[in-house]
Amino acid sequence: MSASVLDAIVAAARRSALEREQQISRHTLEAQLADRPRAAIGFRASLAAPGVRVIAECKRRSPSKGILRETYDPVAIARGYAAAGAAAISVLTEPAFFDGSLDHLRQVRAAVSLPILRKDFIVTPYQIVEAAAAGADAVLLIVAALDDRALVALGAEARACGLDALVEVHDGEELDRAIAAGADIVGVNSRNLRTLAVSTDLLDHLGPRMPRGVVAVAESGLRTADDLRRLAAVRYDAFLIGERFMTSPEPGAALADLLSQVPA
Repeated sequence: MSASVLDAIVAAARRSALEREQQISRHTLEAQLADRPRAAIGFRASLAAPGVRVIAECKRRSPSKGILRETYDPVAIARGYAAAGAAAISVLTEPAFFDGSLDHLRQVRAAVSLPILRKDFIVTPYQIVEAAAAGADAVLLIVAALDDRALVALGAEARACGLDALVEVHDGEELDRAIAAGADIVGVNSRNLRTLAVSTDLLDHLGPRMPRGVVAVAESGLRTADDLRRLAAVRYDAFLIGERFMTSPEPGAALADLLSQVPA
């Protein structure tokens, strides 16, 4: 997406969060946190466990590909992923460009015990409290959408809410910013947010630069067992895969088939 489209999505996310906060206050959401449903294992802990760790994604649409799945049942998809051996579930909650909904996350949380990532354009503290109250275990923070001060502040807010943060980068400069902000889970997205082009060479280039102690996640353009084997050899601990599964007749079966081809 172009810089102007990215800016538009971020602006829309900020406006939408403000509108929701006027309807349901942050204080009201914070009162729900003590009793919120949680996964059996934390998001970061699950990704750092031995073996091939896949974050399997639920999304109906993307800006680059349009509609991925006409009949979209995130609960059935998430259950299929859980049965197939996913390490975590990513749920798109952005409505305008991805047809996502926070209700989808709530429904998935009620259906599976795996850790859940809220995949959205998170730009306000309210969205993080909202994610925690809905049952998320982690949120996505996109470095390209945040300045350094916001990146640090939102990371701190996530920790205060008991959430992990997957900090997404698209180049070496953003990786340096993520590390400086204290990120302990870093995702390298091989899709350029401004052009939508995918370059998996970026994954090979940035993987070896990950500091020790950081959980490294490869994102976008991953389709084969060879992709996973190659990237595991250059430092990646986990793999976020969406389109590959969402365009398959049975997403859970597609994940099971992929995992069967990679040594545990």
